[in-house]
Amino acid sequence: MKAILLAALACTGAIFAAQWLRALRGTPPRAARPSFFDVLVGALTDFFDTLGIGSFAPTTALFQARGSVPERCIPGTLNVGHTAPTLAQAFIYISIVRVDPLTLVLMVGASVAGAWLGAGTVVTWSKQRVERGLALALFAAAALFTAQQLHVLPAGGTALVLRGGPLLVAVACNFALGALMTLGVGLYGPCMVVVSLLGMDPTAAFPIMMGSCAFLMPVGSARFLAHRAYSPRAALGLTVGGVPAVLVAAWIVRSLPLGTIRWLVIAAVLVAAFMMLRASRRATGVVDESPGPRA
Repeated sequence: MKAILLAALACTGAIFAAQWLRALRGTPPRAARPSFFDVLVGALTDFFDTLGIGSFAPTTALFQARGSVPERCIPGTLNVGHTAPTLAQAFIYISIVRVDPLTLVLMVGASVAGAWLGAGTVVTWSKQRVERGLALALFAAAALFTAQQLHVLPAGGTALVLRGGPLLVAVACNFALGALMTLGVGLYGPCMVVVSLLGMDPTAAFPIMMGSCAFLMPVGSARFLAHRAYSPRAALGLTVGGVPAVLVAAWIVRSLPLGTIRWLVIAAVLVAAFMMLRASRRATGVVDESPGPRA
């Protein structure tokens, strides 16, 4: 089953690459030549993205601070530029991280179905309220994880398989998270919470959440490529810097002990919560990440 998922991922990546190459035809070389800043942003944000932090929010902040990408082109640049690194993350973690194939496939499929089937309902919700609610839930989850790490509460989190009720809960939650992606609400932090609270090894969240995003981001990218609503220079910089950074970060995560991974989960959840809270307070200028999901 993992082999089928990886094959589907390879096909998705090939289609995305062909679409991007087609879109780049006729683009002047100077307009597509990334700067050192673009490459550095890709390396930094995708390094931490591979650790579960998320890349869209920090990339947006860096682009806005420097003014290097027009506001209207930021959503497309994020989706196009971070797609290849996300595909690399999914390939690596699906291949090397031990997790039950059925659990993996059902949760990834649920997120994709949620993004497509649940979009019509979710888009009627207030993004601000959703972000605030999720931020509070993430803060509560981080407090729970910390209490477990400090042995104040019993700690779980070693399972690699979900069956029965817990599997149904996980699938339902990932379906909802896939739908929330249409609001630009990231999947990484909430997915880590769901997987960990259901008693799974926190590292099992990595192939699940990255596989989910890897199948959705090329779809969002196709829309931006078709309308040329992105910066080719910045997107190429994100890709050139991001893919090698993913390889380095993946090696670090793979070599960390479980206790350290759990602290990493706590840090990632807190960062995601603060970012959601910050985004919910912005009256204007909210970046629409739809349908490209990130934490």
